[in-house]
Amino acid sequence: MSDDKRLTPAQLGVGDMDPEEFRAAAHRVVDRVADYLAGLEAYPIVPDLKPGDVRSQLPATPPGSPEPLDDILGDYARLIEPNITHWQHPGFMAYFTSIASGPGILGEWLATGLNSNVMFWKNAPASTELEERVVEWLRSMLGLPGDFDGMFTDTASVSSLLAVVAARHSIPGLDTTEKGMAGHPDMPRLRMYCSTEAHFSIEKAAVVAGVGREGVRRIPADDEYRMRPDLLAEAIAEDRDAGWLPFCVVGTVGTTSSTSVDPAGALAEICRREGLWLHLDAAYGGTAALVPEMRSLLEGWERADSIVVNPHKWMWTPFDASLLLFRAPERFREVFSLVPEYVSASVTAGAHNYNEYGIQMGRRFRALKMWMLIRYFGAHGMAERVRHHVRMAASLRDRIDDDPDWERLAPVPFSTVCFRYRPAGLADRSEQPEIGRQLDAWNEEILNRVNASRRIYLSHTRLAGRYAIRVTLGNLRARTEHVERCWDLLEAAARGVDFGGKTL
Repeated sequence: MSDDKRLTPAQLGVGDMDPEEFRAAAHRVVDRVADYLAGLEAYPIVPDLKPGDVRSQLPATPPGSPEPLDDILGDYARLIEPNITHWQHPGFMAYFTSIASGPGILGEWLATGLNSNVMFWKNAPASTELEERVVEWLRSMLGLPGDFDGMFTDTASVSSLLAVVAARHSIPGLDTTEKGMAGHPDMPRLRMYCSTEAHFSIEKAAVVAGVGREGVRRIPADDEYRMRPDLLAEAIAEDRDAGWLPFCVVGTVGTTSSTSVDPAGALAEICRREGLWLHLDAAYGGTAALVPEMRSLLEGWERADSIVVNPHKWMWTPFDASLLLFRAPERFREVFSLVPEYVSASVTAGAHNYNEYGIQMGRRFRALKMWMLIRYFGAHGMAERVRHHVRMAASLRDRIDDDPDWERLAPVPFSTVCFRYRPAGLADRSEQPEIGRQLDAWNEEILNRVNASRRIYLSHTRLAGRYAIRVTLGNLRARTEHVERCWDLLEAAARGVDFGGKTL
């Protein structure tokens, strides 16, 4: 053991950190986090590092003896805090917002202190019942009907996977829970559908569920990147004739690239007629339903069999928290409920035993941070924050539309704007392959220049084959001045592009 006088009695003995030592250390950690949040804008959003820079400063072997807390926190301040990509920064506009609000952070800390494992009601009664109530709150806040039940998972990828498995289980006469896919050698190959704009996690879900990537048929989108219901109906009929067994459609409410919204009502009608399960990936766009006047954008989503909305995206909840809502909880329970003898005494009838509705036995107490966040901001306060982000995005949209040298490439239903630099002189020739390649190169250079400033951080995508710069707003700490800074940097980058002697 070290004889360093800075070590505490708990470190020099056995057992845990004693409560008073923990209290003093916790105050220091709170101050550290508060100082970080207060000083975020002093950091470059992306650190200037190359792979291995941090790792090389970490000891190759773990310490054999206790180390003073001063040294541990000092290394955190030197090695960790400045060397992450700062998602909390108000200039981080690259991906869907994933920030941790103050009340959410406090709720996360309290949940960690309790360390409640929310698998059975019996071993987590208050935790289970709080999750039940918070799910009901969110369902109501989103304007969805009361026949939706639900629970929290970690991510939309897992929520969608559970929904796909429940959909597969709902195929009449197919008992994959006991026999597996291999137990049905005469069964037609399963087919599920999503649009060409759907998130890649849907294909991953198909892989894990035994459907396989070949079992996923992507339906073309229209000019606004929404799944075309007419082509979906044609594909289902064609697949049935070819011997496939259609079972599930996955629509998207807020696609990852453009945030377009698949026509949920039309998809629901097709699924009802064809006997298919409709799952909606509303991980990002679902949050817009907090605003009553925006619910028309999601018209028909209440007819889905299952929906995923991620509070850790646009609801400012510390990662991770994904809300999975479903109409038929018995389907999930039939698939996932296994009660071995050693846990049989813990299963309580008439209560949610959440381990029976998914693949996890142990589950984090995610509802506590959501409960605190909803109570702190209030339903109306959360809706007003969404409105603010939508207004900022609309302002950027209008600026792009009013400038002849910039071109918007997708609708802006929520708070994400996709666009490109396209000099006015090239407007009539922008679809020519050579010009298109040049525009792609220029926009990539513009994005790199903006990101090199490390004051604003953006991402890109491709829409209809065109390179698009992508700005997502939704950070509670972002203000109009940050959007102005983003635009100023974009314009400056465009002015600095080497056009290679091209005549505009």
